[in-house]
Amino acid sequence: MRLTPKNELEYRYRRLQLEMTKAGLDAVIILQNADLFYFTGTTQTGNLYVPASGVPLYLVKRSFLRARMESALAELIPFTSPNELPGIVAGYGHQAPSRIGLELDVLPVNLYEKYRSLYPNARFVDASPLIRRVRAVKSHYEIHILQDAALQADKVYRRSTEVIREGVSEVELAAELERVARLEGHQGYLRMRAFNGEVAWNHVLAGPDAAAPAFSNTPLGGMGLTPAFGQGAGFNRVGRGEPVIVDFASYLDGYLVDQARVFAVGELSDRMRQGYDDMLRLQELMIARAGEGATWSEIYEAGCLEACRLGYAENFMGMAECQVPFIGHGVGIEIDEYPFIARGFAQERLEVGMVFALEPKLVFPGEGAVGIEDTFYLSEQGIKRLTFSSQDLVIL
Repeated sequence: MRLTPKNELEYRYRRLQLEMTKAGLDAVIILQNADLFYFTGTTQTGNLYVPASGVPLYLVKRSFLRARMESALAELIPFTSPNELPGIVAGYGHQAPSRIGLELDVLPVNLYEKYRSLYPNARFVDASPLIRRVRAVKSHYEIHILQDAALQADKVYRRSTEVIREGVSEVELAAELERVARLEGHQGYLRMRAFNGEVAWNHVLAGPDAAAPAFSNTPLGGMGLTPAFGQGAGFNRVGRGEPVIVDFASYLDGYLVDQARVFAVGELSDRMRQGYDDMLRLQELMIARAGEGATWSEIYEAGCLEACRLGYAENFMGMAECQVPFIGHGVGIEIDEYPFIARGFAQERLEVGMVFALEPKLVFPGEGAVGIEDTFYLSEQGIKRLTFSSQDLVIL
C-alpha cells in the first residue's frame, strides 16, 4: 500500500493556498472523495478545512483510526457533525472566514445550505476551478504512480492478444481483463467528476455493438448488459473480420492512465484499416500541437479539421448525432480532469506537468469502431507518452 508522503501533501495544499490568495478566499472546505484523497492521502469521511495560510484541519467522521493510518497531515480531529466545524476552527485560532470556497460543481444543495447556515455572514464561492487547476499539474511523485499504472495497462493489452477469439463474448473478455487488472492492483472503480458520471472502466466492444450510442459523454458506448447501465461490454460475440476495441482505464494507487487498442480475428476491411491508420496519424498531429502554452481548444480544432479533411466528418468521435465535443481529457485521480482537449477552452493553456489522454476514434454505424488512445505527460522537455503498448493493429 502506497501512502502519500507528508511533504507531497504539504506541497499540494500550499499550491491551493496560493490560488486561494489570488481569488481572495479565506478558507476552502473540501468534502468530495477525489479531492479529499488528493489533499489528505485518504478518503475517510470528513471535512478538510484549508485556511488561506497555515496548516489545514482534517475533521474526520469515519473512520478516524484509519485516517490516522493513511494520512500524513499534521492536524486530524475526530468529529461527529458539521455543526462542530465553526467551534473547532475557532479553537485552532482561526477567525470566522468571510469568503469560503466549496466544491460547488459536485456538492449537493442540502450540504451547501448546511454550510451556509454554519457561516451565515460569509460569502460562498465555487472553489472547484481552483482545486482542479492545482490537481491538473502533476508532481514527480504522481508521474511515478502513473508510470506504474501504465505497466498494468500493458499487461491488460498483452492478455487481450491471448484471449480475443472468434465467438467469445464481450463480457467474457471484459471479465478476464478485469481479473488481470485487479490482481495488478486496480481499485475496481473509475472516478468521474461529472454529474451522473457513471462509466465502465473497461470498454470491450466488438463489431456493430461498438457503434451503439450510450448515455455517457464518450465517443463509444456499447450495448452493455442492461438498460440500467446501457454501456460497455455486453453479450455480443466477437465475429470474424470485425474490429474489437479494448478501451481500458488502468488504476493504481488512486491514479489512472487511459489506453485503447484495436484487434481483429482473421482480417479487417480496408475501410477499417485505413481509418485506424488515419487515427494514428491524427494523434501524432495533435501531439505535435500539444506544447507548453498551446490552448486546449486549438489542439482540438486541429484534430477536427484533419478528421474532416480525411472525410470523417460524420464518424469522428461518435456517429453524427452523438459526437462528443472533445478529443482528449485530463487524467489522474479522475478520468475527467483538466485539461480538456475540447471545444470552448480557447483561454486555457497547457502547462508543464499536465497529464492527458488523446483518443481520436471513428464510429461506423452497423460496422464498428476503430481508434487509438494513449496518455501523455507534458514535461519540461516536451510531450512524453506514458502508455507504451504497441500501437500496431493486432490481427489474431
